[in-house]
Amino acid sequence: MMRLFFLCRKDLQKFTHQVIVGAQCGSAVLRGAHVYAPGIIATSKFMKAGDVVSVYSDIEGKCKRGAKEFLGTKVFIGNGIAELSRGEIFNSSGPLKGMGIKMIEPIYLSPSFDNVLSSYVFLQNLPSSVVSHVLNPQPGQRILDMCAAPGGKTTHLATLMRDEGEVIAMDKIADKVKRIKQNAALLKLNCIKTFCYDGTKALAMDKREGGQDGPPFLPESFDGVLLDAPCSGTGQRPNMAYSWSLKEVTSYQPLQRKLFRVAVQLLKPGGTLVYSTCTVTISENEEQVAWALETFPCLQLQSQEPHVGGSGMMGAGLSPEQLKRLQRFDPSDAVLQEMDFNSLQGFGHKDLIRLANKDCIGFFIAKFVKAQ
Repeated sequence: MMRLFFLCRKDLQKFTHQVIVGAQCGSAVLRGAHVYAPGIIATSKFMKAGDVVSVYSDIEGKCKRGAKEFLGTKVFIGNGIAELSRGEIFNSSGPLKGMGIKMIEPIYLSPSFDNVLSSYVFLQNLPSSVVSHVLNPQPGQRILDMCAAPGGKTTHLATLMRDEGEVIAMDKIADKVKRIKQNAALLKLNCIKTFCYDGTKALAMDKREGGQDGPPFLPESFDGVLLDAPCSGTGQRPNMAYSWSLKEVTSYQPLQRKLFRVAVQLLKPGGTLVYSTCTVTISENEEQVAWALETFPCLQLQSQEPHVGGSGMMGAGLSPEQLKRLQRFDPSDAVLQEMDFNSLQGFGHKDLIRLANKDCIGFFIAKFVKAQ
């Protein structure tokens, strides 16, 4: 498993011509993208194609489209070369397409991996790759990935199983299921079966018809279940702005519990259930573990291997020993955010790995075994 981390370049020159982009576009630039024309909100008055420009992200969404100057809150994300003039961007009669700014000096040097060894490599965040190892699927087993899109964990599970056995990948959105199929085909994995289905309805209440291999499934059908649950996503990085309301953030806990109930019933006795999210809220993580242990006496909380992240967070009534068995990746521990290239002079290889392991998205993992 290869680890990549990117340091901020703090010494970049800022130019007179400015381009303002939206928060979503700004986040994409931080991940290594160029600026495409639809993401441009405002530019300096006389910007023309070929000008070197400084690009800023409007993180509060207050810049008016077509503005010639913006004095509100904005974050510098790098320098680039304008591929279009101001007039071409804002006076076009048709929909904007193509590259607007070619980034030549982004503040983070994030290389693009588009179409790089695409039949052999699937890029994942560190915690996302840890999840599959924690579930530890074995060749010949039957594994369920309940909320599988876009398929990174699905394909990783199949790879760990040496493409022997069966990985059932479900998602309720058809386009996302298509993406899983494409990724499985690209990596030449044959043990993956995909289904467009709502995970909350994946438990069969009556006997199934003969020959049916898709959902809903009979109870105790799987050796392992991965529930990478829909969540508020507060751990995602980079993220230039977060606009969800408190009501939206708190709406996920009931859905996660519906999915969890189905997962427990579909798991065979002795099987492993891994619950994960890419959020940092206690209500979607430690509180869900406490609820699960109280609601399902058949579940036993297990230690995890590998354990790269920190322990669970206090506040949900779990014991110190139980918290040690959880795995929480906390973005606030990412000390690399305050470092530049020169700061790392003299660091050894092991120190760099340790720092890189903390510089990741916010994530949570819990592992359960269902008693025999």
